[in-house]
Amino acid sequence: MLATAPKSPMPPLPEVTVSLAELVPPRCRHYFSGRADRAHYRTRRYDFVGSAQYMPLVRAFLDTCAAERDDDYRYLFTLLGSELANNALNHSRSGRPFGVYTLTCQRTRTGLHLTCRDQGARDGKPGALDQRSHLRPSPGGLDLAAESGRGLAMIDAFATSWGDNGICDYRQVWFFLAYDLADSLWNSRP
Repeated sequence: MLATAPKSPMPPLPEVTVSLAELVPPRCRHYFSGRADRAHYRTRRYDFVGSAQYMPLVRAFLDTCAAERDDDYRYLFTLLGSELANNALNHSRSGRPFGVYTLTCQRTRTGLHLTCRDQGARDGKPGALDQRSHLRPSPGGLDLAAESGRGLAMIDAFATSWGDNGICDYRQVWFFLAYDLADSLWNSRP
C-alpha cells in the first residue's frame, strides 16, 4: 500500500523559549561565561547564526574575550565588536536565512584583535577578483542626529586601528583595540 500525504497541512509549530547557552556546544561554553577563570587563550573563534536574536550571545562572547581587562575596556571592545556583527547582519548575506558569520578574537601582548568574516555583499553580485572595494566610515556618522553610518564611524573613532580585506564576496572587517586605548578617542574630552 502506498503512503499518502495527510489531507490537512501540518499545523504551525508553537514558539518556544530556549536558553542561548543550550545552543553552544559544551567544549565552547567557557567562551560565553563572562569570567576570566579559564586558561589564557591566543585565539578564540566562533560561528554565529545570522539572526539578531543571537546578539546577546555575541555580546557574551565579546565580553568574555576581554574578561581580564577593566570595565571600560570590556565595554568598548563589546560595543565595537557588536557593531561589526550588526554590520554583517544588516549589510551582507550573513543576515539572510541560513546565514552565518564568524568572529575571531586574537589576543596579543598589547591588545585584542577582532575579525568579523561574513558571507559577502547582500546583493550577491560577484566582485572582480582584481578589484578591491574597501569600506570607509560615513563622514557624519558620529553626529548624534545621524540615522545611519554610525557603526564604522564609531569603530574608526574608538578602535586603535581597523580595516577590511576589500573583497565584497567574502568580506573580513577587523579592528585592534590596544589595552591602553592608544589612538582611541574613548577617553578624550571635547
